Amino acid sequence: MPGAQTAQDVKAALAAQELRLISVLVLLLSTGLFLALPFVLSIGSVVFLPLVTAIVLTIVLSPIADRMAQIGIPNFLASLLALLVFLGALSLALTAVLRPAVTLLDAVPAMVNRIGEHFHQLQGNLSWISELNKQVVGITGDGDDQLVVLAGPSVLEQLAFATPSVILEVLLTFLMAFFMIEARVRLRRRLLLERQHFGTSVKAARVMRAVQDRVAAYILTVGLINACVGLVVAFGAWLLGIDAPIMWGGLAALLNFLPYVGPLIMLALLTLFGLGTADAPLVGLIPAAAYLGLHAVESNVVTPTILGAKFTMNPVMILLALSYFSWIWGVTGALLSVPILLTITALIDHLGRPNLIGFMFGEPLFTSNLLQLAEDD
Repeated sequence: MPGAQTAQDVKAALAAQELRLISVLVLLLSTGLFLALPFVLSIGSVVFLPLVTAIVLTIVLSPIADRMAQIGIPNFLASLLALLVFLGALSLALTAVLRPAVTLLDAVPAMVNRIGEHFHQLQGNLSWISELNKQVVGITGDGDDQLVVLAGPSVLEQLAFATPSVILEVLLTFLMAFFMIEARVRLRRRLLLERQHFGTSVKAARVMRAVQDRVAAYILTVGLINACVGLVVAFGAWLLGIDAPIMWGGLAALLNFLPYVGPLIMLALLTLFGLGTADAPLVGLIPAAAYLGLHAVESNVVTPTILGAKFTMNPVMILLALSYFSWIWGVTGALLSVPILLTITALIDHLGRPNLIGFMFGEPLFTSNLLQLAEDD
């Protein structure tokens, strides 16, 4: 008996080591796939970017189409109206920002000259630093270096090359979004009726509903908050006598959809505009200081109070998703980063949080059997 017990212990130890080795190999392969995924998505952005954007639009606009269908509007028409409502709101926002911005571009040279005057004045007050720099350059002998600038394509040439692909991606995005919204009812029926176990169907329906509700509620709520921020910024710009207050309000609302990065861009724009139009540097910093105070109140008091703990996400995860998808798809990826992170978070909350650290040492990846849970439900 002791010998049999010892043999069983040896077999159990070998099995544990084998499981641990397989776990580490699977984790390494998963890490490699995660690192290789950006290159695949970036190279195939013409296919993947419209698809992901359409999925996010479907999640956001499906509740609106459901509300329209509940009041008797046919599903096809409700899907089309939901998409048209989004396009109308987006067109109004872009029109409010772009049209005054084009007019304001004519004043950019004057603003640059004014900023240069401010810096010359500041340089005169700190002339001793300039003299010290000249002495250092004379000692090191770096003053004779020549700068070689390579000419690249102009902005108009870049726009001319980029416009056809952008138009194609936009058309593909909205076409796929429309067909996905229109097919949402059939998809729900398939999830409920075409499963072998009723518990699995209920589990799939719950996951789909939870993802849709969380992402749609977050984006709609944040959209209302950002609209209020835009109104406050526009009113403040009007009180300060800044040109095109509607443009500044719309720009603040749109940039606020980019966590952390958007407000920083808005702060930089207001700083440059203030310094470029004011007679004194301190006066020019007033718009930026006022926006900084507004953003501090909005991000630390208003938004956490309204969204609550349900939508609270780790700032590190937000920045990681922002940098990850910005690297892949640029500005569009940055806008999609938070909805994608919310979708993944909602899926993990319902399917189970993977035990990655324990998985490396031979523990199960999930602490419970998901299929058994689905059957029990």
